[in-house]
Amino acid sequence: STPQSFIEQLMIREAQRGHVLVRLKGGDPFIFGRGGEECFALAAAGISVQVINGITAGLAAPSGLGIPLTHRAACRGVAFVTGHTQNGAAVDWRALADSGLTLVIYMGMANFAAITDELAAAGMAKSMPVAVIHNATLPSQRTLVTTLGDAAARIAQEGLGSPSIVVVGEVVTH
Repeated sequence: STPQSFIEQLMIREAQRGHVLVRLKGGDPFIFGRGGEECFALAAAGISVQVINGITAGLAAPSGLGIPLTHRAACRGVAFVTGHTQNGAAVDWRALADSGLTLVIYMGMANFAAITDELAAAGMAKSMPVAVIHNATLPSQRTLVTTLGDAAARIAQEGLGSPSIVVVGEVVTH
């Protein structure tokens, strides 16, 4: 993929040349889409920006399957979290497991086995429902509904990879 710094430098250069730019991204560019980084870089260069948001995959994917991210009888909120960090910093899976929130995990497929291990070690039930939505909203969409304890093996068995959204919580089957 193209390095983020190159994208930002290209956008700044073309804007300074007087071009009007459109940076078209799927979903909401401010939810794990680097839109904030790009806006900050452009603003620092004195370039004004207008953002027109889409709907983030973490909302669109479960909604398309009829999975509510919140439900009065199943959970009190939702957390959008990355399964992959830029600098390798750890996500506090224990706090997320203890929160009782629905978890919507972006970019977690490469290390999903480790994520499920950490959630289970933190006390999340291995029977917790999990939905994996691959290529959400596209004709090639594939969906897997399973449990936390079986998710990593089933993902490998089904050959699911990125891009996928993973929903962990009672709302998946409520």
